[in-house]
Amino acid sequence: MHRPRKRFGQHFLHDPGVIDDIVGAIAPLSADTVVEIGPGQGAITTPLARLAGKLHLIEFDRDLAGDLRRQYRNDDRVTVHECDALRFDFAALGAGLRIVGNLPYNISTPLLFHLLDYRDAIQDMHFMLQKEVVDRMAAEPGTRDFGRLTVMLGCALQVAHLFDVPPAAFSPPPKVTSAVVRLAPLPKGTYHVRDHAQLKKIVSQAFTQRRKTIRNALRQDASEQQLLAAGIDPATRPETVSIHQWIELANLLHSA
Repeated sequence: MHRPRKRFGQHFLHDPGVIDDIVGAIAPLSADTVVEIGPGQGAITTPLARLAGKLHLIEFDRDLAGDLRRQYRNDDRVTVHECDALRFDFAALGAGLRIVGNLPYNISTPLLFHLLDYRDAIQDMHFMLQKEVVDRMAAEPGTRDFGRLTVMLGCALQVAHLFDVPPAAFSPPPKVTSAVVRLAPLPKGTYHVRDHAQLKKIVSQAFTQRRKTIRNALRQDASEQQLLAAGIDPATRPETVSIHQWIELANLLHSA
């Protein structure tokens, strides 16, 4: 038996009902190339290997990667990559990728941002994450959970909170509730971001001071006239500004 390693944030899914729900949500087809990040002990790997046309497994833990290589040594449709998903070149696997995984809580946000760089190669993504992270990803403007993660993912991806998963579904059980989320690239032309670095800069600046008004939080970055030109009330707070308005402001600042 593999002992879960705390430093890797390992919590292994074992609930058959939850496993069925996840695989049902993914609905892999024989023509699909599926990439599973952090397969661990293979809870959803077995049904994915049975249903998908090609399956890539990205596992950082060398012991688990070794177990997976032995398990699938006679299946040429399954490839095990023993590596760090945060440094993996997903574009090397081709296009139309369907990415899935029970992501370690300690790397979930940086990994989501890493995957944004490969969105042109991705068909969709299904992840198990800490519920509070999914709440932030799917938040609406004006709510407490709306923030930097909402904006930076929402300008590129459709976000759908599918269902929650209780701690008892894992071994060892985490201290928090998890949730399954579906992410898919937005249709071409939904938003036009001229400079992602500019957008990231102002969004990060504003949400690190979210108790301030936009006028004060971005005092060094945007004038009141620029805020108004982007349709933003300078007296409002960052969480009330829509994704569209954030992009409009970033584009104005880029052109200035």
